[in-house]
Amino acid sequence: MNKQSLRSRFMRFATAIAVGGSAFQLSGCDPAVRDTLLGGLESTTQSLSTALISALFLSLDDGNDLTTTGA
Repeated sequence: MNKQSLRSRFMRFATAIAVGGSAFQLSGCDPAVRDTLLGGLESTTQSLSTALISALFLSLDDGNDLTTTGA
């Protein structure tokens, strides 16, 4: 059986606490502030995922030109 390191277990626990705590914190927040915060998180997540996907496809590019010339 493969045991996880102490650091890995701690990071999972800390992430779960942070996500759970932020959900409870946002429930008692002013609706305008909550909407602004969630909108910002949404746009940040979208930008990050777009950047990562673009970087993936750029790394797959081998530099060969696929254009052909007619004879």
